[in-house]
Amino acid sequence: MSASLEHDLLVDRRRLKRRLALWRVLAVLAVLAALFAAFAPGLEGGVGGLRGHVLRLSVEGTITDDRKMTEAIARAAKDPAVRGMILSIDSPGGTVAGGEGLHAALLRFRDSGKPLVAVMRGTAASAGYMIAMPAQRVFARESTLTGSIGVILQSFDVGELMRTLGIRAEMLTSGPLKGEPNPFRPLSPEGRAALEAVLRDMHAQFVALVAAGRALPAEEVARLADGRVYTGRQALALKLVDAIGGEPEARAWLEAEAKLPAGLPVRDLDPRGPAERALGFSLRALVRGIASEWGAIDGVRAVWQLPR
Repeated sequence: MSASLEHDLLVDRRRLKRRLALWRVLAVLAVLAALFAAFAPGLEGGVGGLRGHVLRLSVEGTITDDRKMTEAIARAAKDPAVRGMILSIDSPGGTVAGGEGLHAALLRFRDSGKPLVAVMRGTAASAGYMIAMPAQRVFARESTLTGSIGVILQSFDVGELMRTLGIRAEMLTSGPLKGEPNPFRPLSPEGRAALEAVLRDMHAQFVALVAAGRALPAEEVARLADGRVYTGRQALALKLVDAIGGEPEARAWLEAEAKLPAGLPVRDLDPRGPAERALGFSLRALVRGIASEWGAIDGVRAVWQLPR
């Protein structure tokens, strides 16, 4: 009886091992199938002849300093399957650091030897215009709002309201300009002069980026950089964009001028996590942006944005 029981247990163990082995094999096959499905569009004729794909980077809404985005662009520059990039823009602007960081990442992508073409959609103003500067070809719609080459430093003064309410704010600083601008008191002449110097320096940086990107004299760009917006047609006449068009024209340019194979698949670059993709925005970035704009210790952040 004991020997029969041990024999049955041994048989059951062997059956269980076979079942586990089968499920493991199926799991491996499923992973391989998923990887093949992900990369199959980049293959031509099976294993032989890697065609690759064109990457589409969509920049929408307010531009902020996005480390995940710049790292994803850097990886794309090194990925042999990425043959080029379409930069699709619909943004009114954003923070100085955000625009500068994205501009630098896109410039490195272009300098890696891969073609970069920009497509301006509804709006590509301020930082939204600036990030298009590394592109070798810039397309805009006739009615696209673009330009707004300028900088704004903003604060508010609630001193009168506080006096009406009988509230007084006290502030200790290590120097006379540390607390400028301050929402609890008017801007001092010295503080205004210091902030205007910062504004002029940032504006000069913006003008230099546009002049380099558009191969225009800095003096000519400076005349256009008074903060106003332009339509796509106006921007074309002023040489701020290269042509009127959208993504079909951008793809045609990549094939005709950048010599990419016709019919390459286009894949979206999306560095966001699952939660951000589901919400459509990052709650953390939203809270951080509001805090940096109005509650930062060192004052209000400068932004490239449409004039009010």
